Amino acid sequence: MTAAINPLRSPGDRRLPRVPEPCALVVFSVTGDLARKKLIPAVYDLANRGLLPPGFVLLGFARRDWGDGDFEQVARTAAQKGARTEWRESTWRRLEDAIKFLPGSFDDDAAFDTLAQTLTDLDATHGTGGNAAFYLSIPPTAFPVVLKQMQRTGMAEDVVGAGGAWRRVVVEKPFGHDLASSRELNRLVDDVFTAASVFRIDHYLGKETVQNLLALRFANTLFEPIWNSHFVDSVQITMAEDVGIGSRAGFYEETGAARDVLQNHLLQLLALTAMEEPVGFDAESLRTEKKKVLGALTPPKDLARYAVRGQYDQGWLAGQRVVGYRSEEGVDPASRTETYAAVRLEVETRRWAGVPFYLRTGKRLPRRVTEIAVLFHKAPILPFSKTDTEELGANQLVVRVQPDEGVTLRFGSKVPGTTMEVRDVSMDFQYGEAFTEASPEAYERLLLDVLVGDASLFPTNEEVEQSWRVIDPIEQHWQDGGEPHLYRSGEWGPKAADEMLAADGRTWRRP
Repeated sequence: MTAAINPLRSPGDRRLPRVPEPCALVVFSVTGDLARKKLIPAVYDLANRGLLPPGFVLLGFARRDWGDGDFEQVARTAAQKGARTEWRESTWRRLEDAIKFLPGSFDDDAAFDTLAQTLTDLDATHGTGGNAAFYLSIPPTAFPVVLKQMQRTGMAEDVVGAGGAWRRVVVEKPFGHDLASSRELNRLVDDVFTAASVFRIDHYLGKETVQNLLALRFANTLFEPIWNSHFVDSVQITMAEDVGIGSRAGFYEETGAARDVLQNHLLQLLALTAMEEPVGFDAESLRTEKKKVLGALTPPKDLARYAVRGQYDQGWLAGQRVVGYRSEEGVDPASRTETYAAVRLEVETRRWAGVPFYLRTGKRLPRRVTEIAVLFHKAPILPFSKTDTEELGANQLVVRVQPDEGVTLRFGSKVPGTTMEVRDVSMDFQYGEAFTEASPEAYERLLLDVLVGDASLFPTNEEVEQSWRVIDPIEQHWQDGGEPHLYRSGEWGPKAADEMLAADGRTWRRP
């Protein structure tokens, strides 16, 4: 396969794109939703941007009686449906010869022996150099058998010597079920792969607006001087979804909102918001600062007040009647699984002492939105009459992760007229309006990082374990407690979540 012209770069552009070395990307359970909806479209988009090397191969592994042609057709359909870049037959013709498939189950020794030999043969037929990245798009219960197969066949080992090849592995969340299972999973992975070869993927960290948070803070002098407890009253991090659980009842019943979103996505966003400036933007420097934040987090002392779980009940969304969680197909009618979680955390550092970080996530909320809202203290004294500032709130800086990616700055301004009336106004920056460059999808960016060996946006096992230390006491409190608070579908969560902030004299921001 030959590299295509990068449609996002002009011929005279000196900012050279990152292109990996020749390699194979092996996707286990390649017939699953993640591979079809995200990974295969991401591979096509990378090829369309000219960001894949000539010696690249996509090798699917699954329990299907398929040949290369069958998989190529499935991959083509997935790419056409899910790609972010425009469809080009010329790009696909270059890519289709690099799409291979191997049938087999995870406990099939012969299939893994064939896989190991295939990786060796691909160097001779496609020039992959023996390099390979393994994407474990598999259930956590399958990790032990797959990792043992890879260890038995020697597939996980870097090739030593001149021109030696690298081997890397991508691990999807959830990273365990609690701290103990996370440590066991890390032990299994680290027994087979070196620490530098393990990429724990959290797709939220691949989103452009999440990375823009670092640019916003550290590329400007405007915000960093006020990014502390002297000026910041509180921080609210929200990930709201307007959909229910769909066909994921089996997964969700075992996981719940806190383990599915709070433990990884939201705590990572918190770490990026609260971290100190790194000495560089290499993986080690970024991870060091994030670990300091996660290590300084403490669970709420009053869990009954500051850790709220909820479960959606029947209601109305987008003009349609929807059922409650316990009426969803595959859900236990007496389920206590939370579909909403809200907690108050504190970062015990000098910069953030006394500043509450409120995190919330939920399903069947009024709209889909993920945002980080930094709320500032109100002015201690206002030289206006009380009636002049009745509609004046706190200054806010809001980073919108999705949708309508961008940043909003909210501040007070005089209303036109003959009287001094001050009202909140917003100044908006939107990615879609400010840039002509196309934004890559998160999985596209992260797959490229894996192939070039850049681990900057991938949490370490220490970060994962620190996150579980925060979440485990909360989960235990809920397990020992009563029923989750019900909230009507289409509302912003249970009343207990509003009462949690009211106890601090605050209210939730309405996105």
